[in-house]
Amino acid sequence: MWLFDLDNTLHNASHAIFPAIMASMNVYIANVLGDGVTPAGEDAVNAARTLYWRRYGATMLGLVKHHGVKAAHFLDETHRFERLTDMIRAERGLRQLLRRLPGRKILLTNAPHRYSTQVLRHLGLQRQFSHHVSVESMVVHRQMRPKPSKLLLRKLMRRHGLTPGRCVLVEDTLANLRSAHALGMRTAWVTQYLEVGDAVGLAHPQKRLIRPAYVDVKVKSVRNLPARLHHLR
Repeated sequence: MWLFDLDNTLHNASHAIFPAIMASMNVYIANVLGDGVTPAGEDAVNAARTLYWRRYGATMLGLVKHHGVKAAHFLDETHRFERLTDMIRAERGLRQLLRRLPGRKILLTNAPHRYSTQVLRHLGLQRQFSHHVSVESMVVHRQMRPKPSKLLLRKLMRRHGLTPGRCVLVEDTLANLRSAHALGMRTAWVTQYLEVGDAVGLAHPQKRLIRPAYVDVKVKSVRNLPARLHHLR
C-alpha cells in the first residue's frame, strides 16, 4: 500500500499556492490575536504560527486549542483561490507513474477536502487513489489529529486492515516520515519542491537536504520511485 502526500509531493505548492495560503493565514491569525479592532502585528503572527506548527504539527490545531477557532472556518478562509488551476505546477506523466507502482494507493493530505479534490482533478489523478483522506477526516477520539500524528496513522492502519511493514509513505515533510518510520512503515522523501531553511517549517528545518536514518529512500521526484522499489520492500 502506498500513502501519498499531495502538496510539494505530487505538485509544486511552493510556486504559488503556499504563498497564497500563508498570506491568508497571516491575515486570519492577525485578526484572531487582535483586540477586535486592530489586528496583531507581524511579529506576533509569525511567532504564533511557527509555535503552533512546531508544537502540534499544524498551526490550525493551536488556534483551535488556544483561541476557540473553528477548524472548518479556518480551512475555508485560508484556502480560497480565485483561479487555483492557474497556480498549480506539476510534472507530466504522473497518472502513468502511479499506474506503474504496484499496489493500492491512498492520498493522505493535511489539506482540506475541497482544495485537494480540485488539485487531484486538475492533475487527472482522482481515479488513481482508492481512498482520499483529507484533514477534516483526521479525527481520533473526537480530536483532529493530522500528520504527523501516530494515532492517526495507527487508526488508518486498522481501518484499512494494513500492516505497517507493507506500507510506504511518500512525503516531502520529514516529521511525517519520522512518525511513519517509528510505526514500521517504509518511507520515501521527495525533495524537488522543498525550500531549504524554510523558516516557517512548511517543509523541514534543515539547512541541507541530508537523508535522515528514518528515510529509506530519498528521491528528487516521485518519477524516481519505480527505480528505487527494491529499497522499499
